[in-house]
Amino acid sequence: MLPDEKLVELLFELQSLPKESELVEFKLNNSNLQEIGEYISALSNSACYHKKEYGFLVYGVENDTHKLVGTDFYAKATKKGNEELENWLAIQLNPRIDFNVFELDYEKMHFVIFRVQAAKNMPVSFNGEQYIRIGSYKKKLYDHPERERNIWHIEKQLIFENLPAFENAAADDVIRLLDCPNFFRLFNLPIPDTTQGIIDRFLQEKIIEKNKDKYIIKNIGALLFAHNLEDFDDLVRKSIRVIFYEGSNKYKTIKEKTDNKGYAVGFEEIIKYLDGSLPTKETINNGLRENDPDYPIIAVRELIANAIIHQDFSITGTSPMVEIFDNRIEITNPGKPLIDHLRFVDHNPESRNELLARFMRRLNICEERGSGFDKVVIECEKNHLPAPEIFIAERYTRVILYRNKTLKQMNQQDKIRSCYLHACLRYVSGDFMTNKSLRERFSIEAHNYTKASKIISDTMNIGLIKGFDEDSKSRKFAMYVPFWH
Repeated sequence: MLPDEKLVELLFELQSLPKESELVEFKLNNSNLQEIGEYISALSNSACYHKKEYGFLVYGVENDTHKLVGTDFYAKATKKGNEELENWLAIQLNPRIDFNVFELDYEKMHFVIFRVQAAKNMPVSFNGEQYIRIGSYKKKLYDHPERERNIWHIEKQLIFENLPAFENAAADDVIRLLDCPNFFRLFNLPIPDTTQGIIDRFLQEKIIEKNKDKYIIKNIGALLFAHNLEDFDDLVRKSIRVIFYEGSNKYKTIKEKTDNKGYAVGFEEIIKYLDGSLPTKETINNGLRENDPDYPIIAVRELIANAIIHQDFSITGTSPMVEIFDNRIEITNPGKPLIDHLRFVDHNPESRNELLARFMRRLNICEERGSGFDKVVIECEKNHLPAPEIFIAERYTRVILYRNKTLKQMNQQDKIRSCYLHACLRYVSGDFMTNKSLRERFSIEAHNYTKASKIISDTMNIGLIKGFDEDSKSRKFAMYVPFWH
């Protein structure tokens, strides 16, 4: 919720706009609740068309003169039947978009501001009808097909990282909201002596931009360097969550940690927390007792970095999540990957958040392009863990790391998945999978080579690998490559 002084600033800013803005509608009082929903649809679609983040419906300002006169409309106290107005409006919007209702009193006058999120991916309808602003008028969208076509395609042109996270910020607000000391530490730079020096560096890195005498903190700046993501209305649910469960299901939670810091300034703290909290096993090495981690922290680190970078920010209400069970770790991010998960090892990654990825590579938080998942597979092989398992659903991607299993404990899918990724890893390293290399991967003794042969045969039968020289009759010295070779 915006503080009162910010609401007054917003009111003045909207009041100063040109008389015929397609992003703002001024009203005095309310007598038609249906019309509010129609304006929300129109303003959302118009904001998208003009590549702005919000449209605004303002009560208490004269439409022609923009004079502040106040309103007797109290939105939060208004109901439609027995239902609160906000909820009644929300359930009739399709697709659901975020809109906020702000009320303020200024100089003994009451004002109401609806802040409406721009349409994303498709036009927004209210009660089954789509609207748009044409000049200062609300029109049905189907009467303007050229604007409808633009709305369907315009989302592809918007870069989430460059959208505003916080507008009308004074220099002191920027310093307060962003973690300046850690920003300069991460870039290995001295902290400037003056506020303006800090602001100039932020402007140079394009994590903020100047707007008249104020500043806009971009999403990229807040996501990476926020003291607290809860200070940014649209990023509140983007914090990384870590949850420990008892047993192998979600019935009982042991502990939970939510890191509200920006990803860059909070990343190492999350990794350190996991490194100290993940289960270990005691071993004897040269007569000394040592605690070896059940999961390679390098693999965990890479998967969390990938979850951050590849998440789909258009999916609201969810964030990267790390869930630890007795037998596995599940790392989940919103959205589907842009490439086939079977090609994670060999394919250059395609990120929908390239600005975010670029910053995180600069700060050494993630690997250079294309090597992160390879490192995860390598660490699983070094530690004789089953290969990571990948699940793709409609709204999320989940990667699972399993604790150590003997070959006997692994099911057929564990073996096939590990065999396929072993073949991928060998191939991108300029080598080939063989019976011998797979035995080493699974710690199978040489005289049990038929066990490796069976795994290879099962993996070939479902089409994940093939023989490098399909004319060769030798099984002992056969070489294998992934299906995409």
